[in-house]
Formats: sequence, structure tokens, C-alpha cells
Amino acid sequence: MSLRYQIILRVLLASVCMLVLGGAMAIWQARQAVEKEVESSIRLALQLITLGLADAQQPIADLSRFAALRQTRHLSIQLQKSDGQLTHFTRQQAPEFTENMPPAWFVRWVKGDYPELRREVTTLDGEVLTMIIKAQPLDEITEVWQESVNFFMSISSLTVLTFVAVNLVMNKSLRAIDVIVEALRVIETGQYKQQLPVFDAEEFDGIARAINHMTQELEKARQENRALTQHTLAIQEEERQRLSQELHDEFGQSLTAIKVMAATAAKQNTDTVKISAAISEVCDHLVEVLRSMMQQLHPLVLTELGLKATLEDMVEHWSERNPHLDLRISCDDAVDELDKNLTRQIFRVIQECLTNVVRHAQAHSVAIELSLLHPECKELQLTVEDDGRGCDLQSISRGFGLRGMKERIKSMEGEFMLRSAPGAGMTVTARIPLA
Repeated sequence: MSLRYQIILRVLLASVCMLVLGGAMAIWQARQAVEKEVESSIRLALQLITLGLADAQQPIADLSRFAALRQTRHLSIQLQKSDGQLTHFTRQQAPEFTENMPPAWFVRWVKGDYPELRREVTTLDGEVLTMIIKAQPLDEITEVWQESVNFFMSISSLTVLTFVAVNLVMNKSLRAIDVIVEALRVIETGQYKQQLPVFDAEEFDGIARAINHMTQELEKARQENRALTQHTLAIQEEERQRLSQELHDEFGQSLTAIKVMAATAAKQNTDTVKISAAISEVCDHLVEVLRSMMQQLHPLVLTELGLKATLEDMVEHWSERNPHLDLRISCDDAVDELDKNLTRQIFRVIQECLTNVVRHAQAHSVAIELSLLHPECKELQLTVEDDGRGCDLQSISRGFGLRGMKERIKSMEGEFMLRSAPGAGMTVTARIPLA
């Protein structure tokens, strides 16, 4: 069921409950009002009769002194002679408009059980008459019915106005929702430049601002990823070109030299011992070049000895090339049991950190700490801290090195954090869940 019909249904149910409750209250109040009015009329009639009889010092010659009773509402006053004959003293008038008569069920619910009062009156000639007072609340019930009808018409009009107001608000809200949904469908296709307009409603405008901020961040992340991808492809192409050049320069020349020396050794009267030593020397050089190239592509010690030994070997290698830099490493033995892909990524992150320190930080010391957090070892934490010149993080937001490290950590569902300030060094922290 749509939101519109859910709200309309709830408004309808609330209106029906209001009508039922209002009707019950109206009938109860009408019954109370009729009872009070009838009781008031009876008390008034009794007071008039009592006053009329109290003033009489002798039997009543006529009933003219009770003429005021003819104007008493809601009552039927009769005189009963000793032989049982009834004479109407007052007459209950019928309602003015027959069409305004209340329905029978309303009369039955509102009308109560009213007592019949009798009072004896003695005439001058000694005849005893009985005055009978009965309640006739039909005209009062008619008035209450008209008031109830007006009340229900007001409630019905208010309900209709409520439905109209709810529909107007719902139409406006649903149009805003349609705009938001349509924008989200466009964003789903990758068009992150889509922006939502400003809405009058504060709630929808807050949603629009949040979505616009999200699309801006997505567009920014896409541009950064695109630049990182292009940079990675460029580095890959440069690496291939460098390897190709190194293979050509080192292997090509060395193999050509070996071929020439082998051809020379095939001739008679040649110094084969000298030629063999030269060939062996060239082969040793090729082995060193091959090991260097393999180390650059992938450190074999990482596969053979594990992450801890590889990091210690890398730190030693960097310390030899940078004697002014104090490199310290603290690594748990348990890191050697981690997943191979995870160890490769951690190795590359630490390698990139050391490259940045040597190139930009002008630091004197670097501390590397790799540890497993919590007794259950559910998280791996890496911290690389230097005492270099630091920097403003906003000014290096476009650096590919830091961006590459961040993407490596994020690819493992980890959290990457930087802390730095000019003159205060830099701290790189990464936390990677292991579960």
C-alpha cells in the first residue's frame, strides 16, 4: 500500500473514531440536558402550584391563579375529576416543523424515565380535583437534535477539510519524493554530478543536502580513483620500459659477449681457461642483475622466510643506503602466519612509507611497529612514525603515494589514518581486521 493511502486510511479511521466518540458524548450530553431542563420545568411548576395554594385561605373558586402554568415548557398538566374525567390544563405544543422532528432512535436514547406528579386541589363547591403533571420533553429533544446535527455537520466538514489538507500536503511531499527518487536513479547510473534542488520542507531539504554532499564526495572519489588508475598505468608502463631497457642493456650485451667468447673458444690455439673465466664472470653479473630485478618485482624472501624477515631485511637495506637515518622496527612473530595477499600489501605500504620519508621528510629517525591487537588477534595495526618536517595534510591530498597506500588498506576493509603538522613529523596508522 502506498504512503498516500496509508495516511488517508489512518485519517479516515481517526475520523470515524472521532465521530463515534463525539456521537456518544453528544447523546450523553443531550440526555443530561433534557433531564435538567425537564427537572427545572417540573420544579418551576411545583413552586407555582405551591405558591398558589399557600396564598389561598379558603377553597379555590377557580384556577385562574395558575394561568402562568400554561407557559411552562416540557410539561403536560391535567386536572382529573373524582369520576376520572381528565381536563387538560396545559397543552404540549407540537414542534414547529415536522421535518425537523428527531428520529425515533434518538428520542429513545435521549428520553429518560420521568416521574408523574399528582397534587390535590379543592374547589369552592367542595369538589376535589387531582392535578397531574407529566414530562413532555419532545420540544427539548428536538432542539438537542438540531444542535447534534449541527455538531456532526461541523465534524464532517472538518473531516473533509482534513482530507483536502492531507492530500495537498501529500501531493507536495510525494512530488518531492519523486524528485529525490528520480535523482537517485540517475546517480545509480554513475552520474555523480546530479544535484537536487532546494525544497521548502526542512526535512526534504536536509535529505537533498545530504544526497548532494554524497554525490560530491562520490565524484571526488571517482576522479581520485581515475587519477590513481592513470598514475598506476603510467608507473606500470614506465616499469615495463625500464625492465625492457635493462634486459636489453644487461642481458643483451652480456649474452652477446658470451656468444662471442664461445665462438672464440671453438677456435684452435685459444686460451680456453681465460675465456671460461670471463664467461663465468659475465654469468655472475647476469645473476646479480636478475636477482635485483626479481627483488624489485617481488621480494623472494617474503615468500621464503615470511613478512617479519622481509621487513627486517628491507630496513637493513634502507639503513645501508641512508646511514644518516635511524630505522627501528618492532614486529610480532605472529605476522608470518597472515594471509599472503595481506602480507604483500603491508610490505608495499611500509615500502612506500620509507620512500616518502627519504624523499620528502628529511627525518633523522623512523619507527615502524606492526602488531596484532587484542588477545584474539582480530586486528592488525601498522604504525610508521618519523620526526621529519611534517606537512599540511590538505596540501598533500593529491599525492599518489599516500592515495595508493590508502587504497591498499581500504581494499582489505581497513582504516587508514594520517597525523601530521608542519615541523611535527608524520604518523601513518593503519588498522586491518583479520576476521
